[in-house]
Order: sequence, then structure tokens, then C-alpha cells
Amino acid sequence: MNITLKQAEALIEKAKSKAVELDTKMNISIVDAGANQVAFVRMDGAWLGSADIALKKAKTARFFDMPSGEIGKISQPGESLFNIEHSNGGLITFPGGLPLKNKDGEIIGAVGVSGSTVENDHAVASAAAQAM
Repeated sequence: MNITLKQAEALIEKAKSKAVELDTKMNISIVDAGANQVAFVRMDGAWLGSADIALKKAKTARFFDMPSGEIGKISQPGESLFNIEHSNGGLITFPGGLPLKNKDGEIIGAVGVSGSTVENDHAVASAAAQAM
């Protein structure tokens, strides 16, 4: 199962609404179950460098089927996945990437958000994931 373009666009709208509520500008990426980008938006004035980070957060969440911030916890020095961020063409291991599940609990993609604090990035990604 894969997320559809229609679903991805609806999630981006939810994420944009949350970003506006938080008074921030975000880059929002949605990937499918194969970690291929399905939809992307860069809000007016969002940081250019965060476009790549948003995509990598989404891919990180999908590659490991867990929030990108959880990968960050276990990739610190002395932890079991230390240096994993150097794999797969580069991962982003701080909050803002979340797996997306369908009503049956199957992972059908992921969302990645970047452009503000990690707390805001996570809040915007959560708004999209909860809308699924």
C-alpha cells in the first residue's frame, strides 16, 4: 500500500495550517512506502536549506518505520546506531519526520517537516500524521 497523491496533498494542507497557527514557515515533504517523494511544498519565505532536510526526515522515518527523533536518540555516541546518519545517502536524526499509517495500521509513507525549531517541526509533522 502507498499513500496517494490526493492523501498527500490533504496532509500537506493540514501541515500548512499548523505551521500558520505556529506562525512559522515550513518545508513539508510526503514520501510513499518506497520513500519516493509524492508531494512537497515550500511555504513562502521558508528556508531554502530546509527543503532537503524535510525530504531526508521523511525518508529517515520511512526507512526505519519510526520517528526521525527516535533514530536520533539511538544514534548518539555509545549507542547501538552511532553514525547511522551517514548511511542511505544521509539521514536526518532529529524530530520532524514521522511514518504515516493507514486505518489498518500499515505504513504507507512518511512526512518530513523542516523550517523552524525541532519542536515546531515535530508539531507540524504530527498534525499531518494525525490527519491520516
